[in-house]
Amino acid sequence: MAVRRRQRLGQGGGRALLGAVLLCVWWRAAAERVRYTIAEELGRGSLVGPLARDLGLSADELPARKLQVASAGKKQLNYFTVNEENGNLYVNERVDREEMCGSSATCSISFEALVHNPLNIFHVEVAIEDVNDNSPVFSKAVLDLDIGEWTLPGARFPLEMARDTDIGRNSLLSYKLTSDPSFSLSMKEKPGGKKQPELVLERTLDREKQSSFELVLTAVDGGDPARTGTVQVLINVTDANDNPPVFNKGVYEARVAENLPAGSLVLQVRATDADAGANGRVSYSFGNVPDGVHSLFAVDSENGEIRTVIALDFEEENKYIFGLEATDGGGLTDHCEVQIDIMDENDNAPEITILSLSNPVPEDAPMGTVVALLNVNDPDSGENGQVSCELSGEAPLSIVASPGGSYKVVTASALDREQASEHRVTVVARDRGRPALSSSTELVLEVSDVNDNAPVFEEAAYSAYVAENNAAGALLLRVQARDADAGANGRVSYWLAGGSAGAAGAAPLVSVEARSGALYAQRSLDYEQCREFSVEVRAQDGGAPARSSTATVRIFVLDRNDNAPRVLWPAAVAAPAEAAAVAPFEVVPRSAEAGYLVAKVVAVDADAGRNAWLSYELVQASEPALFRVGLHSGEVRTARAVSERDAAKQRLVAVVKDHGQPALSATATLHVVLAESLQEALPELSERAAGAEAAAAAELQFYLVLALALLSALFVLSVALAVLARLRRAGPPAVLRCLGAQRFSVAGAAFPADFCEGTLPYSYNLCVAASARAVPEAAWPPPPVPVLSAEELLGADSCEKTNLSNSAVEGEHPGDPDASQRSRVYGEQQILPTLFARMDNSDTKGSHIREIGQTTIYAPESSSFVH
Repeated sequence: MAVRRRQRLGQGGGRALLGAVLLCVWWRAAAERVRYTIAEELGRGSLVGPLARDLGLSADELPARKLQVASAGKKQLNYFTVNEENGNLYVNERVDREEMCGSSATCSISFEALVHNPLNIFHVEVAIEDVNDNSPVFSKAVLDLDIGEWTLPGARFPLEMARDTDIGRNSLLSYKLTSDPSFSLSMKEKPGGKKQPELVLERTLDREKQSSFELVLTAVDGGDPARTGTVQVLINVTDANDNPPVFNKGVYEARVAENLPAGSLVLQVRATDADAGANGRVSYSFGNVPDGVHSLFAVDSENGEIRTVIALDFEEENKYIFGLEATDGGGLTDHCEVQIDIMDENDNAPEITILSLSNPVPEDAPMGTVVALLNVNDPDSGENGQVSCELSGEAPLSIVASPGGSYKVVTASALDREQASEHRVTVVARDRGRPALSSSTELVLEVSDVNDNAPVFEEAAYSAYVAENNAAGALLLRVQARDADAGANGRVSYWLAGGSAGAAGAAPLVSVEARSGALYAQRSLDYEQCREFSVEVRAQDGGAPARSSTATVRIFVLDRNDNAPRVLWPAAVAAPAEAAAVAPFEVVPRSAEAGYLVAKVVAVDADAGRNAWLSYELVQASEPALFRVGLHSGEVRTARAVSERDAAKQRLVAVVKDHGQPALSATATLHVVLAESLQEALPELSERAAGAEAAAAAELQFYLVLALALLSALFVLSVALAVLARLRRAGPPAVLRCLGAQRFSVAGAAFPADFCEGTLPYSYNLCVAASARAVPEAAWPPPPVPVLSAEELLGADSCEKTNLSNSAVEGEHPGDPDASQRSRVYGEQQILPTLFARMDNSDTKGSHIREIGQTTIYAPESSSFVH
């Protein structure tokens, strides 16, 4: 099972807050670093550690918190995965430490764990431990070694070192040589703890006895279990070349900058050989080196110069260690080690990766809400890899650094969607190299709406003017409120919240349309009952909870001239007879001079303004020149002095008009008696009363006579209608039937045969069905008499011809001379009563009446009948 270790960073872990105001919000920003250790080569699905539990998340919180891994690296996300159900971290892909980290002493994979609701980030590091999965390897399958027979015992010959890509004790090698009395194996300590195997000559060689030796060199690593690698050592005994080549240094070191052009000189090694001639000529070559070294460096076999093959990259490998071999012409060799350190250059700009972006963010998000998580990575080292981030642009956002190269973009102040529905900021990452490199990416943050604005009316108070007597449903005015929110939060509806209209009440007077805010009159308004009233209109949005505001609407009713003046004095009397009897009168002495005040006409108008301005005018008087009336005062005065010639009784009619458009008026009747005193006026009054009674009696008599005449006319009209209805049911009289335009049927009707001797002694109706138009409703029994066509009947043929032409009737013997007479008698006595009885029982509605002389033809519409 993987070994895990949890480490909490202190407040001084390199994390800096941008402002003191964020200190109270970002107490959770001291992110926890979770560290696990696993062995390399674990299979897919192997448990790394309980990540959710180590982050303090319970199983119930996992669905809502949405734990996931994120990283800016190219391969880090492929190695591990989080189980959504239990929150454990598992291996997703095989991890090879040697492939990932090479010969580095430590190897780890870092990534970020994200949790949502609220958004937070945690740094996770997984250390990869080496396992002994690589065996020691020699670069050659056979090592050729030439040793002269004059070589003295104790001479040492360096052998090639094996290479093991593991690290630690798994890469510590020991060597073994097959037993041979002429040779032994010795170890030479090298820098870094490595051991160089050397072949030691134990006794003098004799080429004539044995010219070659075959030995096996075995390399054993320090792993458990140990792994081995072998190489065959082939020794040739020669008779010359008694001096091997020797390098000037055992270890060559060089420091070069990355991005050197291809072919640049890195260093030069040098080995010398004391021999002369071909045995002293030294050549250089790579020893047992990794395959990648051959693609990066090349060694000149003649002068020992090491040059770059391609440009070096510090980010891929910052140090190379490999061995070189010097070989003389006699086959003797020497080995050295080359260490090349790559110096970093600021050739990589910071890389910005957006790990998470909360979009949109509600406008009521508290200050310090995390809206984005970023990872900034610079592959360079030292100051070249130290990165700082900042936000460019006007936005209420700030950026906060977190451990592990992560950054949080947080809200620095309250958001307001109504002021800005989105914010665009640029994240700029800049390293500290010389010259500094930078990169940037744009963040677009959308702000979602919350219902934080109530509707606002365009005016706090509205005024509407409507003329009285308006139609029900008339538009009074339209109110409008605006809500700065969006969607349903900004959808405004209108309601009546209350109001005051005096005794009438506001509710039944007006209504408001919920969507448009239009106020309509519910009924006709009357200025005389209600001159003004107010209502409260509430505008409410569709948010949850809803917000609302109110506005006052004052409605003023404008007056129209719909009321005529009303005369208070003299009082009006309903009936003329009663007016003559009880109408008020004024007594004017005959000694009255011009300007004498007779009376004052008092009138009022319920309207207002010009509609209530009254003027008075005298329109009728017994003596027009005797009296006058004041235009505006209504005072009736004498226009001249009263004379003896003036009648004792005077009747004045004054009209009272208002100034409306159109003007309305009323009349006032004033009776004046010219007398010196009331006793003198009494006889005049008595005569006036008697005359009034006589007029009343005459009027009563008139109404009685009028009522009697109306009753008589109604009776006569009723009788006439009854007679007409009876005549309609009985059909038209015979005298009218002769006026028909068509006197016989066009269907070829048949008639009784013998009419030449005259007519029957009585009048009768005959209905005969046409043979071609017979229908079931008029299916009469076939007449036993001979029939003639209408043409023959109206022709001038003799009776004998007629009888002969119809003698072949069914049931009649041709030679019977009495057939015609019997047919006529039978037709008169038998057929006609039967036909008339059936006609009386039939429905005559819609029938046609045809007449020929005194014979009437009755033909229903459904059949063809002739008479």
